[in-house]
Amino acid sequence: MIVLITGINGFIGKNLKTMLLERGHEVLGLDKDDEPYTWKEYVNKADFIVHLAGVNRPLSKEEFVDGNVNTIVRVVNILKDSKRIVPIILSSSVQAIYDNPYGKSKKAAEDYLFNYQRTNDNPVFVFRFQNVFGKWSRPNYNSMVATFCYNIARGIEININDAAPKINFVYIDDLCHELISVIEGTSKRDSKEIQYIPTDYNYTPREIANLLYSFKESRNDLSIIDQNDAFIKKLYATYLSFLPENDFSYKLVSHADQRGSFTEILKSDDRGQFSLNIIEPNVTKGNHYHHTKNEKFLVIKGKCIISFRKIDSDEILTYEVNDKTLEVVDIPPGYTHNIKNIGEERAYVFMWANEKFDKEHPDTTYLEV
Repeated sequence: MIVLITGINGFIGKNLKTMLLERGHEVLGLDKDDEPYTWKEYVNKADFIVHLAGVNRPLSKEEFVDGNVNTIVRVVNILKDSKRIVPIILSSSVQAIYDNPYGKSKKAAEDYLFNYQRTNDNPVFVFRFQNVFGKWSRPNYNSMVATFCYNIARGIEININDAAPKINFVYIDDLCHELISVIEGTSKRDSKEIQYIPTDYNYTPREIANLLYSFKESRNDLSIIDQNDAFIKKLYATYLSFLPENDFSYKLVSHADQRGSFTEILKSDDRGQFSLNIIEPNVTKGNHYHHTKNEKFLVIKGKCIISFRKIDSDEILTYEVNDKTLEVVDIPPGYTHNIKNIGEERAYVFMWANEKFDKEHPDTTYLEV
């Protein structure tokens, strides 16, 4: 299918174009400043038109009509001249119900397109979008989320009205999937009705800011962001897309001595702790047991022996592990255990514990194997 997207270089346009190309469609793109002959050529080629072109922050009120009404009139006039029936998606806004210049221009575009549908039997789908967030959005333009992400990632102060009520948010991928279902004919939406993207994401600006600050702090406290919460997962992905390009990495704190080093990598309240243990040759670490805490060891470089002894037994169990055959070793409670580097180079061991280390309640008791 050949899909024409007007406003293709905007936030929604770039995301939709990417997903359509992934699905094998051909995508044509227009912006409002393209030449009239290009508009005519592309509209006449299209099997489906997604009209996203518009303005929401013009220099004058008159630009609302030119950007939000006249552009869809231009598309329709080309279709009328060529006597073609091509389904159209119109990007409108929840602001269309308000008596302001932006809302009036969006409502006028809706009314014009619905009238065209009635008189020409041309399918149209008018979507009222609200608070769309996600990658490639523009700070201080597209949404509050974009502005908050940009500023917080750079340590710039944000202004929050703590009295502001909860707001409905829509994630860009969810929006694009809904539009694609209409384009591909799998949607059961009624083209005669105003369309909305369903969402259960309702948060105050303060709640959004607090989440974003916690994302930034996660580099310091090594916390894992909750990926079971769909909104938090999507908001965190959005936040990461706003990181400065010279700030993708961050350093970890290593606790080193003559035996090697120990470095915590990630921590979670419900998924435990992930760390890297580096062991010098002929060095043994451990010699302790746990009552409830349990661990998993994986040698990713080097050669080690992991030894166990049940604390009320004299029998010693040994597991020889190396980087040639990746093998995870469980560390059960009630067994004192240690790990010795028997190779000639440093050994690197990934370690997972089922709980974050708590120095007040370490659940670790020294006992030689």
